[in-house]
Amino acid sequence: MKKVAIIGAGISGLYLANILNNHAEFNYKIFEKKDDFNFSEGYGIQLSVNSVKLLNKIGFKNLPASDVYFPRKVNFFQSNNFKKICDIDLNQFNDDINRYTTTKRSTLLKFLLENIPNDKIKFNTTLNHLDYDDDIKAHFSDESQENFDFLVIADGVFSRSKLIISKESLSPKYNNSIALRGKINKYDDKNISIFLGSNFHYVIYPVNQHNEYNFVAILKKKLTQAKLDNKEILKSEHFLNSLKEILNNNSLTNFENLTEVQAFPIFVSKSLPITNKKNIFFSGDALFAFPPSFAQGASQSIETAQDIFESINSGSDNLYKNRISRIYSINWRSKLNHFAFHLSNPINILIRNIILKYLSKNKKFLQNYLGKIYRN
Repeated sequence: MKKVAIIGAGISGLYLANILNNHAEFNYKIFEKKDDFNFSEGYGIQLSVNSVKLLNKIGFKNLPASDVYFPRKVNFFQSNNFKKICDIDLNQFNDDINRYTTTKRSTLLKFLLENIPNDKIKFNTTLNHLDYDDDIKAHFSDESQENFDFLVIADGVFSRSKLIISKESLSPKYNNSIALRGKINKYDDKNISIFLGSNFHYVIYPVNQHNEYNFVAILKKKLTQAKLDNKEILKSEHFLNSLKEILNNNSLTNFENLTEVQAFPIFVSKSLPITNKKNIFFSGDALFAFPPSFAQGASQSIETAQDIFESINSGSDNLYKNRISRIYSINWRSKLNHFAFHLSNPINILIRNIILKYLSKNKKFLQNYLGKIYRN
């Protein structure tokens, strides 16, 4: 029996554990630095068809219909006057079973945890160092040690574990952007609404059938390292209100009905972690953290975990050859969206809107720009 250590109990690590559950030839253990799961937060996630079809194979389609939502369109608006720019029909990427889905992150985590025994997850534990021979001897923060055949690093964008393994300096970089997240309990549009403003954009979409909506705004914001290091500043009412004021001054939306508002600096990966060990893998944001303007973070975490399983199951070492080109493709799209969504010059905005109107109805472009990703 092959033993697999999974560092990190996020979406990627838990999805991989679900796959391993269905294969008796593997035994696994998850090591999580936190002391428990936090299901109180209700922030939403978007799952495109490429990840939904993988999740459906492990039972995601059996979730109560009221816990998920299937938006039909992405609607683009100008934030300053609510004038609709264009829309994209998401049904063209769906099939009868696998559909573009929105839900709460906590709903997805609870689903992924359903079939994982409690004794498979060890909390309050981090990876300290490794001894590497034919197998892997992992030493942990609680002074325990254990031998494994495979090691999967999936502990997020600020992964400390990959610094133990990769020889490159891999600290993520601040993307000069802040994400302002919250919940809205009443909104008229049942699809995904994207509002484009000057140096910001925000997105609203339903996360279930209970009239709960996710709100996320991405604002350009340069911060000093001192402010980034000061978590209290980011949580302060003054800082949150200053961000909301930027939105209020450039939008017709009333943001007073936002609840559970939090601000998160956006960090992205500068490069891919490198190791010459064929039985050590990176997944999720520990592999590569994208700018959030293409809504592929969760989907790529799931995709990568699936690729890792197929690699360790088959003994193939082609995982990163196949994944690197896809990462670069999605990262390029994410950066392009981020640039286009945040234009501030009126002439550039006018040209962008004309281009968006044309491309949103160009099926060949949509199949290339979105379909290549959504239908992987």
